[in-house]
Amino acid sequence: MEDLITVFTPTYNREHTLKKLYQSLQKQTNMTFEWVIVDDGSEDNTEELVQKWILEEKNFPIIYFKKENEGKHTAINKGLDLAKGKMFFIVDSDDYLTEDAIEKIIKDEKTIQNMQDKFAGIAMSKGFTNTELVGTTFKGEYVDATSLERKKYNINGDKAEIFYTEILKQNRFPKFEGERFVTEALVWNRIAKQGYKLRWFQDIIYICEYLGDGLTQNIEKAYRNSPKGFLTYTSELLTIYKWNLVEKIRYISYYEYIFREKYTEKEICEQLQIHLILLKISKLVRRLIKRGQSI
Repeated sequence: MEDLITVFTPTYNREHTLKKLYQSLQKQTNMTFEWVIVDDGSEDNTEELVQKWILEEKNFPIIYFKKENEGKHTAINKGLDLAKGKMFFIVDSDDYLTEDAIEKIIKDEKTIQNMQDKFAGIAMSKGFTNTELVGTTFKGEYVDATSLERKKYNINGDKAEIFYTEILKQNRFPKFEGERFVTEALVWNRIAKQGYKLRWFQDIIYICEYLGDGLTQNIEKAYRNSPKGFLTYTSELLTIYKWNLVEKIRYISYYEYIFREKYTEKEICEQLQIHLILLKISKLVRRLIKRGQSI
């Protein structure tokens, strides 16, 4: 089906939250979607719960696959193998959708049809509620920008990106031995570097819960436990912002902050391939900003 959307959910021990997402899918005003669930090694009763839904559900197909626990990024790669939809929409297992989410995705995607050489997909807003926006946004109905141009257009905070499935299949997440986390921004940045834009819309279609044991609330720990993945992400940003000193200092200082107890200054400089002076300047800037925020 031409307009089929793949709603993709990676999950790990989320039996207690998946029901809210499932109920929001049952209430969709447009049922032109499939729900692909990749279970990243759950130890609760997620499988039994989903298998029950598969037998009961008549309005949309549910595809379930259970794999070894290797991290959300590997679950996304597997989800791409299973996806039949034209577009791929990642919806976490502790969040849910507004009732008109699929309808709006299908309608807004039509505004960029036949422009897949320029656009990787569309994006909409996430909210704490149907009216309370996560982050900040722009003025007007929509704006066309790459993921690397978000700051320029005041597109800050978590957003709901919906990519063309084929483009994501060409930009899969790298896997690092012994690590279970790679930020999605790594791949979104790579797609942006290829020149692909997203058409960003204002509407809130995705409601966030931000649970205490979720990735968002534990991002620094995730980075520390996945040093190769975070080094790759930071190094690529430093290449992208090679001539932008402000952005370089920002990412260097954050990398040093994450690994200051694990690596020496010399080791950090070697990893990021930067001069020690630049590292010290970055640390100083971070301290000054932090001091200013506390005044």
